[in-house]
Amino acid sequence: MTMLVDETVPPHKAAYDFSLFEAMESEVRYYCRKFPVVFDQARGAELYAEDGRMFTDFFCGAGTLNYGHNHPHLKRRITEYLARDGVMHGLDMYTVAKRTFLSRLREQVLAPRGLDHKVQFCGPTGTDAVEAALKVARRATGRRGIVSFTGAYHGMSRGSLAVSGGRRARAAGQVGTADVTFVPYEDGPAGPFDSIGYLERMLSDPSSGLDLPAAVIVEPLQMEGGVYPASADWLRRLRELTTRHGILLIFDEIQSGCGRTGTFFCFEHADVVPDIITVSKAIGGYGLPLSMVLFRPALDVWSPGEHTGTFRGNQLAFVAGAAACELWGQEGFRTTAVVGARRLERFGAELRDSEPALAVRGLGMVLGIDLRAAGGAERADRVQRRCFETGLIVELCGRDDEVIKVMPPLTIDLARLERGLAVLRRAIQAG
Repeated sequence: MTMLVDETVPPHKAAYDFSLFEAMESEVRYYCRKFPVVFDQARGAELYAEDGRMFTDFFCGAGTLNYGHNHPHLKRRITEYLARDGVMHGLDMYTVAKRTFLSRLREQVLAPRGLDHKVQFCGPTGTDAVEAALKVARRATGRRGIVSFTGAYHGMSRGSLAVSGGRRARAAGQVGTADVTFVPYEDGPAGPFDSIGYLERMLSDPSSGLDLPAAVIVEPLQMEGGVYPASADWLRRLRELTTRHGILLIFDEIQSGCGRTGTFFCFEHADVVPDIITVSKAIGGYGLPLSMVLFRPALDVWSPGEHTGTFRGNQLAFVAGAAACELWGQEGFRTTAVVGARRLERFGAELRDSEPALAVRGLGMVLGIDLRAAGGAERADRVQRRCFETGLIVELCGRDDEVIKVMPPLTIDLARLERGLAVLRRAIQAG
């Protein structure tokens, strides 16, 4: 990639022609309003606009591009597959690409973690995995109720919206929360809460009004809710509680999985094993759609064809996903991710020292900089805009978009990481 990059001139809307997008696309478009340029090329941690301007990417497709843009190992496998006319669409038929992916997944991910879970490929996005997980939990237990947590985000289709906390998204789809009981997460804007103790009281009291649910669904690290990592002790207590009451435990690893938190799955730091795991986003390796549910063999209660989908077998995603699994066997890959995670942790500590009103939370290669008590959502919006104007893409999250979410690629080198952090620091200091 040869680019002529002028990093001194901030991008302006007038420099790009958005007329076709604005004429034809729905008003629902969102990220293009935050980052108003026309992107053309990308490599590693860098995005290039069509006029050659370069942006450091600390957004990574909302966690889809954990391995960066156009990773050479993954790209080589994809181009080789295309060059030999590999099967491009296979529904749930047996293919070489699927066999290779399953083999790599078992060798590099499941077996080293002692997981014997079956694999169900769903439709192409994370919400499809959540829908399937809820469906199989209800099918296996014969119960309908689900327990979810405040701050949760699980997707935009009806079932996943019903177990998500955000009122705005549910209202847009006119989705209610029937059969769903919400409990405060371990931590949140209102502070810590003994949610496990609360659940224990509700489940133990025959007059609590809470029927025995089919499952509890939880993000071991809430991302969209404001970057709130669940503690290892909390996850262990939740696992013990659900086991004792015969409730299935679903861990949503769609955004926190695939190495984002330092281990392949976020729940590993608690040394617990869930009954069901939802995986998507970065599992496709190259930014290609792939979504799946992992569940204990005893929960494989489906009859053939009982849950289907036209795009549940994305062959190119199998190819890229298999190549991404191979990265986990490379010492250099793991070392780079560890170095990056340590630098993010130090950066968070530096911010806290310089401005004690900031709250900083994170795990591995994700950092949440909470401005709720230090300027709030308005300041967070200013920081995001200043970052963009000076060549850095970061996203906001939290109840009111008051948290800056920092998610560089796991593969980012230290020089590029430092460059992006310097831009972010200046934007925060500018207020």
